Amino acid sequence: MAALSEYRLQRRVHFYETDAAGIVHFSTYFRYLEEAEHALWRAAGMTIAERDASIGWPRVGASFEYFRPLRFEEEFEIVIRIVEIGEKKIRYSCVLSSAGEKVAEGAMTIVCVTKRPDRPMKSTPIPANIASRFQVAT
Repeated sequence: MAALSEYRLQRRVHFYETDAAGIVHFSTYFRYLEEAEHALWRAAGMTIAERDASIGWPRVGASFEYFRPLRFEEEFEIVIRIVEIGEKKIRYSCVLSSAGEKVAEGAMTIVCVTKRPDRPMKSTPIPANIASRFQVAT
């Protein structure tokens, strides 16, 4: 399997994602980004939250800039790209668009950590079997 650098996800706005005016709440965009991230990992043949895994992926940075609202029933596309892979972190960029118009642009950084009962999380190098499935988008 070739290493992945981006993924495109088609989506429609659900009613529960909107406010009383039918506009998507700003916080929902972060969920869209995470949904695309999980789809990217599945496309690479993995899951970001493997059951009983000894590592985890906390978010250490996330941001969005909004250009226009999304509304109930509107179809849109999420394009997530890997813009950086470090020893212990992965940074994504994300663009949401509808009908060829940019709706929002975001970014998120995740860090690989060890998960042990009764111990604090500690950053750790990304395992080679995971890092080899991804590459930085050009």
